[in-house]
Amino acid sequence: MPEGAPPPPPAPPAGSGLPAFFNFEAPAAWRSIDFISDLHLCEALPKTFAAWAAYMRQTTADAVFILGDLFEVWVGDDARTRPFERQVTDVLAECASHRHVAFMVGNRDFLVGTAMLREAGLTGLPDPTVLVAWGQRVLLSHGDALCLSDQPYQAFRREVRSKAWQSAFLARPLAERLRIAGDIRRASASRRAFDGDTDADVDQAQAVRWMHAMGSAEMVHGHTHRAGSDALAPGFKRHVLSDWDLDQGRRAEVLRLSRGGFERRSPERV
Repeated sequence: MPEGAPPPPPAPPAGSGLPAFFNFEAPAAWRSIDFISDLHLCEALPKTFAAWAAYMRQTTADAVFILGDLFEVWVGDDARTRPFERQVTDVLAECASHRHVAFMVGNRDFLVGTAMLREAGLTGLPDPTVLVAWGQRVLLSHGDALCLSDQPYQAFRREVRSKAWQSAFLARPLAERLRIAGDIRRASASRRAFDGDTDADVDQAQAVRWMHAMGSAEMVHGHTHRAGSDALAPGFKRHVLSDWDLDQGRRAEVLRLSRGGFERRSPERV
């Protein structure tokens, strides 16, 4: 973690079945916070990268919270020296010099580590995190951990999030890791294992259980690419972030939180 980053979250109560939750308290002087996720940045999407870079440089928010899948794939922090990854890192560092930028890993970039966070000036956010801002408690998650109906993906997720798997993978040469990532992107079966079932949604009962345990009436997550807001249960609302694709589509959206509540905006209107 970079200097000043939050400490690791405490362990959940034994036998509770709940994850560890971390609280992030926004400074009282902040006026607005932007949430984005699922940009899947890569060299093959230059328009999406350009739109994201312009947004990061012009947003008026006091903070930008990136809730996973900023990158199409991240094979380890040594990849940040490659030309495209260097461009992304430089944009992040530039933005972080003017406002707070927080990052939560997703299913595509779960290997982002302390070296990348430090160089880009990012605050690492554990998944899940409870944001405390202006008297509200908002649960933040990438969302993939809550897609419980997709049991094959959850098994895959547990495997690749283990220290043993990550140590073995990161011990491979960078060129080999990049080749493996390329193979996954080209193979539909491997890609499905990496992403999970695209029809799966978060488990509503478990999401509400998380929210109830943390005293959160609202939740923000990405991963499913189903932008919109709806009630999970009476008194519990979730906001799903948009994915970004300005190369093959016209999707790009920012979710802004201020004292007045949540508002969806285009990246040009921030």
